[in-house]
Amino acid sequence: MDHRKIQQMKNEIQFICNDREITTAVHPATTVLDFLRKSMRLTGTKEGCREGDCGACTVLVGELNNEIILYKPVNSCLLPLASLHGKHLVTIEGINQIELNPLQHAFVDEGASQCGFCTPGFLVSLTGYFLTNDIYSAEEAINSLDGNICRCTGYASIKRSVEKVTNEIKLNKNYSTLEKFVELKVLPGYFLTIPERLAAIKLLINQHASGVFISGGTDLFVQQWEKLLSSDVQFLQRDASTPTIRIEGESCFIDSQTTISEIKSSGILQKYFPQLENYFQYFGSLPIRNRATAGGNIINASPIGDMTNFLLALNAQLHLKEKDKGRVVPLKNFYTGYKQLDKKENEILDSVSFNLPQNIFHFNFEKVSKRTFLDIASVNTSIYLEEENLTIKEIHLSAGGVAPCPLYLFKTREFLLGKTISPQLVKESAEIIQTEISPISDARGSAEYKRLLLRQLFFAHFIKLFPKIISLEEVV
Repeated sequence: MDHRKIQQMKNEIQFICNDREITTAVHPATTVLDFLRKSMRLTGTKEGCREGDCGACTVLVGELNNEIILYKPVNSCLLPLASLHGKHLVTIEGINQIELNPLQHAFVDEGASQCGFCTPGFLVSLTGYFLTNDIYSAEEAINSLDGNICRCTGYASIKRSVEKVTNEIKLNKNYSTLEKFVELKVLPGYFLTIPERLAAIKLLINQHASGVFISGGTDLFVQQWEKLLSSDVQFLQRDASTPTIRIEGESCFIDSQTTISEIKSSGILQKYFPQLENYFQYFGSLPIRNRATAGGNIINASPIGDMTNFLLALNAQLHLKEKDKGRVVPLKNFYTGYKQLDKKENEILDSVSFNLPQNIFHFNFEKVSKRTFLDIASVNTSIYLEEENLTIKEIHLSAGGVAPCPLYLFKTREFLLGKTISPQLVKESAEIIQTEISPISDARGSAEYKRLLLRQLFFAHFIKLFPKIISLEEVV
């Protein structure tokens, strides 16, 4: 059964903003940031970078799932209003009460706010941390604020305030319930009425639509938000109660609307890829990961997409749908040129699948960017390798940032198959890779630098996976 919902322009958008029920027919591609500030005059949510980089516009979005609301912090500057249908939007004004709540008190007591421009984003994100976790630690609470930038404090006072309030809330039993948060005055009492009120909003379901299909929108709303306001747009959404990642036989299926956060925390995927959380820790910030989807990363066709790079090394298959018709396309054959896809205009990417590893296998993902956090890659690469007594039985390799599109290394794979892993083999393979890539010089580095970087990252795969056999000194 297809649980995908396609919201069309002609439908009114209904949601709850803080304690107020909203019905609007404004263009669905209007950003939540603009709607809040210009239409609702809720100016506590700030406009900073408008690229999802500073966190000043952070809001919470709550979605009803089996009578429980799951809240996530997201960037309202990249959030289309249509995605709020049937959900609860929380801004800093929705957290405010007659007196300061414990989180706000901690910020005041520790001097964690100076000019105040970034403070609403920090407080909303911190509230989101407490709402989405059952066990608290100061370190994890601080990490949950990634994507929020402060130019005044130097962060020490912010860290102190987070440590203070985390320790205070840890002293209370049953603190994970909404009732307890209301009792502690972390949240206003109206939060207790939201589940019942959201359940009364009818979801919009259409069998088929056409136009510009939008998933998470974290890239589109950076580059094309003004153009989208004059376009016929369709927003893809899924039922929150349906599984995003599932096993069928010997294959793993990932719904195209699965967010990077859901992939990063998936127990199913972590069973096979224990380093999964580390791989995607550097994929944007938490608010970006809460919106960015696997399907969006693939269809966006960025040559440096991290999710696409990961899936190419798993020899993934794409499941495309148009009305009642479907077809399967290997991801490695999907890109035909820069931003060119083997995809019909009205086809939707429904899911992506890959065969579960059956033998002894090794996997690694490498990425280098100008900044460690909150940055896109200069070059990224992944490897999947099955071996028996060091003889390569199967291998898939990907490379990003070195070609017009995400690259599957066909020639290098063919060269490596059936050979025994050794320093000499790795060195020779690195030379084959150089014949497959065509990097260009741009803001992320020169063509020569990218060639060198991919070579070093390729070496890193084998050094990490086979440290007893391959060392840096032997391959460089």
